[in-house]
Amino acid sequence: MYAIAIIRYRKSLEEVLKVVEVHRAYLRSLQEKGILLASGPVDPRNGGALILRVSEGDVLGALDRIRDEDPFTKAGVAQYELLPWLPNIGKEALDRV
Repeated sequence: MYAIAIIRYRKSLEEVLKVVEVHRAYLRSLQEKGILLASGPVDPRNGGALILRVSEGDVLGALDRIRDEDPFTKAGVAQYELLPWLPNIGKEALDRV
């Protein structure tokens, strides 16, 4: 199962940047586990997006944990919108990542 996470900043960019390095370290740990496929800020820089791969079991619980463990969430500088996603076109390419 895949998911898209839309991250919206709740604080000024200046406040967000104070947490960005620990947030990115967290994302790298998700990537090492095979959960995070891609991430990055949106333009203009008022948030970001993640493409995630989660196990078929408790998808919503897994997504909640990903959100809740993010330093952005813990610091209160951003909020997540979590969208379980069933890609049709391009799924084979995602499965190879």
